[in-house]
Amino acid sequence: MTASTNRPTVAVAYHSGYGHTAVLAEAVRRGIVGAGADVAFVNVDDISDEQWRQLDDADAIVFGSPTYMGGASAGFHAFAEATSRRFIEGRWADKLAAGFTNSASKSGDKSNTLAFFAALAAQHQMLWVSLGLAPGWNSTTASENDLNRLGFWAGAGAQTPMDGGTDTVHASDIATAEFLGARVARHAATMSAGRRALSVAA
Repeated sequence: MTASTNRPTVAVAYHSGYGHTAVLAEAVRRGIVGAGADVAFVNVDDISDEQWRQLDDADAIVFGSPTYMGGASAGFHAFAEATSRRFIEGRWADKLAAGFTNSASKSGDKSNTLAFFAALAAQHQMLWVSLGLAPGWNSTTASENDLNRLGFWAGAGAQTPMDGGTDTVHASDIATAEFLGARVARHAATMSAGRRALSVAA
């Protein structure tokens, strides 16, 4: 966290195979910025030493990956395995964590990917932030334009047609990802303020 501004930093660490998850990552970033936090934006396909330092210094990390064959992508798994030294050293302990994912099917076993993110966070001794939205589009008066239209709880889930371009990412899913970014940023600010207060009290 930047000492001069007391603004928390939230990192977005994502892999995107065809660009759809990158659209969601950008939405998460907008939500973070809109909630008053700084962002470290990390495409894990090509992660630099500086970006590793940004992840280490962040107050929270939001993980993102497409769901392929019922789980996170190989690209994201490679990143997760590369965090092993940080796991051993406990560098990410007590940071906040959250996640988002996209698949071609409305279910697509996206919950497996979100559960993997949560397990990764737990191994790093991080604190998981859920989506914090009631499910949408689940009654006769509801709409596919509702936030959380796919009804995920653990994180943000999105659905994009497998033959659709990045312009076919659903507007509701984009708005849901933005909501997640803002939620994580607000919790990061609260936690940072609490730590500062405890430090002063000590």
